[in-house]
Amino acid sequence: MSRLRAALDPKSIAIIGASDNPNKIGGRPVAFLGKFGFRGKIYPINPTRPEIQGHKSYASLADLPEAPEMAIVAVAGDNAITTVEECAAAGVKVALVMASGFGEVDPHEGKAKERRMVEAARRAGMRIVGPNCQGLANFGSGAVASFSTMFVDMERSQNPGHVAMLSQSGALSTVPVGFLRERGIGVRHSHATGNDSDVSVGELACAVAEDPEVKLMLLYLESIPDRRYLEELSSIALDRDLPIIALKSGRTAAGQQAAQSHTGALANEDRVVDAFLAHHGIWRAPDMRGLVEATELYLKGWKPRGRRLVAISNSGAVCVMTADAASSVGMPMAKLAPETDSKLKTILPSFATTTNPIDLTAALLSNSRLFGDILPVLAQDPAADAFLIGVPVAGPGYDVEAFSRDAAAFAEQTGKPLVVSATQPSVAREFSARGTTVFPTEVEAVTALNQFIHHRELMETTRQRRAARGTSYPLLQKPAQTTMLNEADSLALLASRGIPVVPHRLCLSRNEAIAAFTAIGGPVVVKGCSADIAHKSELGLVKLGVSSADAAGELFSEMEAIIRREGARFDGVVVAAMAKGRREMMIGAHRDPVFGPVIVVGDGGKYVELLRDTQLLLPPFVDADIREGLHKLRIAPLFTGVRGEAPMDIAALVNTVKLIAELMRDEAAGVLSIDLNPVMLNSEGEGCMVVDAVVFRSG
Repeated sequence: MSRLRAALDPKSIAIIGASDNPNKIGGRPVAFLGKFGFRGKIYPINPTRPEIQGHKSYASLADLPEAPEMAIVAVAGDNAITTVEECAAAGVKVALVMASGFGEVDPHEGKAKERRMVEAARRAGMRIVGPNCQGLANFGSGAVASFSTMFVDMERSQNPGHVAMLSQSGALSTVPVGFLRERGIGVRHSHATGNDSDVSVGELACAVAEDPEVKLMLLYLESIPDRRYLEELSSIALDRDLPIIALKSGRTAAGQQAAQSHTGALANEDRVVDAFLAHHGIWRAPDMRGLVEATELYLKGWKPRGRRLVAISNSGAVCVMTADAASSVGMPMAKLAPETDSKLKTILPSFATTTNPIDLTAALLSNSRLFGDILPVLAQDPAADAFLIGVPVAGPGYDVEAFSRDAAAFAEQTGKPLVVSATQPSVAREFSARGTTVFPTEVEAVTALNQFIHHRELMETTRQRRAARGTSYPLLQKPAQTTMLNEADSLALLASRGIPVVPHRLCLSRNEAIAAFTAIGGPVVVKGCSADIAHKSELGLVKLGVSSADAAGELFSEMEAIIRREGARFDGVVVAAMAKGRREMMIGAHRDPVFGPVIVVGDGGKYVELLRDTQLLLPPFVDADIREGLHKLRIAPLFTGVRGEAPMDIAALVNTVKLIAELMRDEAAGVLSIDLNPVMLNSEGEGCMVVDAVVFRSG
C-alpha cells in the first residue's frame, strides 16, 4: 500500500465542508472516523462553527497546524474545483472528492472540469479519488472516509474480516457488504472510486492487494479504460495467492468493429473482457449473487486438487437434483472405487444407495452415526475431491447436532471442500454454528462450489503459464490512417511469416490469367483483387471451379469491368488453386484499443457470423491455451475423427494461430486487423491452409 498509503491508511484527515449533523454528506465521515476507531488526527473545516461533533473546527486549510495527508472535499459544484486546487497548494497527499456533477453527467464540460482538478493535483504531486465518489473505508485502520448509509448500522468490530470490495460505483461498493454481513462475513475494505479521474479502481486495488489481511478481493467495474493496472493487480494477486472476483456490468454486444473485418463482429467488447479476465486468473461473476455467493469457500483456505463431486443425502430426490446441478455446471460426479463401495455396503443398510450420489434414505433417522461413519471411508477414495451433504428435512428424532459435528470434523481433518444444502433454518443454523458453509438448495451449493474450484484451477493455470506467456503488449496510439491490403498483398504478408497460404498468382492481364491457370492446373478459383473491396462474393468477384484457361482469361476481363464499375481500384485478378480440406475454419485478429491484440479462432465458412462458434485468445499464450480454446468449440468432437475418420491436424492449426499472434505482436508490421476465412483444415499430418485473407494495417 506504499504508493497510496495516504488514501488507505492516512495519519491525518481534513473534512472540508464538515457538518455537525452526522446524517449529512459532510457529517458522515466525521462520525464514522470516530465510530470505527480512526487513530489519526481529524480536522473538520467549517468557517461557521468552532466545533464539529466534538472535534475542534477550523476555518480553512491554512489554519490547520499541519498539512493533512488526506482531505475529504465535501463541498459542491465548482467550489470543489477551487478546493482541490487549495489542497494541492497546501501539500495534501490525497484529495477525496465527493462532489458530483462532473464527467458522469457531462462528457464535455464535466470532463474538462475533472481535467482541471487532476492537472492541479499532478503539478503538486497530489492524487485525487473521485469526483462523484462515495468514499473509502478501511475498517482495519478505522479510516472510514465515506458517507455511505450502509455504515450507519454497522458496529465496530475487533475482527474486521478479510474481504476487500472495490467499485467504481458508490452503491455497489456497499451493497455486497450488506449481503456478506448477513452471512456473518466481515469486510475489511469497501472503496468507491467514482469517476476514476486520477486514481482508478485498478490502481487502488493494486494497493489494497498488498494488505496481508486481505484474502479475497471483489471488484465492480463499469468500464476498463486502461488494462495496465488490472494486469499488475493480477500479478500481485497470483504471487500472493489472492483470488479476485470481478463483476463487470454491460454484457451487451457494444464493442467496436475492426473496420470491415468479420473479426470485429465476432470479438465484441464483452467477449474480450471475458477473455482478458480469464487470461489473468480473475473470475468474472455473472451477477451480484455470483460476486458474493461463494465468499465463505474462498476464506476457508482450501487447496482443491480436483472437481469431482461426492453427494450424500437422506433424500433420493436431492441426490438426483444434485447430480443434475453438477452436470449443468460441468462438475463431474466422482466414480467411487470398488473397495469404497464394498466398505460402504458394510456400513449402510441394504436398501441404501452406495453409488455416488449416496442416498442414506430414512435410515438416517434411526442411525445418526451414518454421516460420521461413511465420511472417513469416502475421504480415502482417490476420486473424491469435493463433497456436498444435503439435508432437506430433519426434525425430531434426527441428531442434527451430530450430523453437523461430524461434517465439520471431516472438513477440518481432510481439508477437502465441503458444503451443505439445508432448507430448514434450524438445520442450517446447526451446521453454520460449526463453521460449515450452508446453502438453501443443492443448486446454489453446487454453483458456489464449482465457482470456487474452477477459479482455483484458473489461478493455478495462469500462474504456471505466466512465465511462458511473457509480458503483455504496450498500449498503442490510434493510427492516423488505416489501410486495407488487397488479397494478393495480404497473402504475401502471411506467407512471409511462414503461414501456409493457397498456391496462387496475381495476374495483371488476360494473358497472365491464362498462364496462371496452366501453371497451377485446374480447376482453379478466380477472384477480383482490389484494396477497396473487402467482401468480394457479393459483387460476383469470386468464381469457383474454373476448369479452362480460356474461362480464366474471360473472367479477368469480367472482374476488371465489375471493379472499375464500382469505382474501386483495380489491382488485378488472383488465380488460386482449389484448396481442399476436411473443415473450413477461421482465424481472426484485431488490436483492441484497451486490451491489445485479440485472436479469434473457430468454425469458418460463409455462416461464420450466423453460427458464431468461436473462441477468443489474448496473447501472449502457449500451445496449451490454443488447444484449450479449440476444445471449447461446439465442433470440437469432429477434431478427433468420427465414424472412422482420421483425426484433423490440430497441431498445424495451433501453429498457424501462434504465427498470427506473433505477427500481431510485431509493432514494425503495423497490423491492426486480420481476417482469414476459410482456413482449410485437413487430416492429421496434412496441415492447414489459408484460402482467403483480408489484412488492415496502419499507414
